[in-house]
Amino acid sequence: MGDLLLVRHGETEWSLSGQHTGWSDIPLTDRGREQARSIASLIGKYRVDAAFTSPRSRARETAELAGCGDARVDPDLAEWDYGAYEGITTVEIHRTRPDWFLFTDGVAPGPSEHPGESPEQVGERADRMLAKVDAALANTEGSVVLFAHGHFLRVLTARRLGFPPAAGAHFQLATGTVSRLGYEHGRPVLATWNLRP
Repeated sequence: MGDLLLVRHGETEWSLSGQHTGWSDIPLTDRGREQARSIASLIGKYRVDAAFTSPRSRARETAELAGCGDARVDPDLAEWDYGAYEGITTVEIHRTRPDWFLFTDGVAPGPSEHPGESPEQVGERADRMLAKVDAALANTEGSVVLFAHGHFLRVLTARRLGFPPAAGAHFQLATGTVSRLGYEHGRPVLATWNLRP
């Protein structure tokens, strides 16, 4: 079975400032575009037979610049819906909720179109996406690549390795990086993490 490659989109102004960026469509910075172009050399080491991307422009542009312009858009790859915390930094949240932790506490409810997600809800989306990945991997000897977002990919990694969604807290993920989940003796493993060219 092939590998699962995880690509966190390139840098944005909000990733620099630490603002939670779920549904807001914040574009890549010039540095983010450079990061995305450089990812092509890492992805090029693999035979990629399927690619999926979040619907957000920062992920789609990263896929295109990394040489995967034909990546299929899948809403299950969207970033965590941060509800009322969209655009807010952790430092700001801690002013009113000093013990708040995203991976265990979730978010404060937002407007009806973006009510927010619990860690378990994000985990359910990750599980759906992993089922699609497994279906793609079952029909190929190549790899599958996902272009998405930091918190979502951390939860997806936890779920792939058999951990609860909250375990995603243990997998810090930088912008403009490629990580690889593979198999050893038939069991999923974390093979490489946070690679840059």
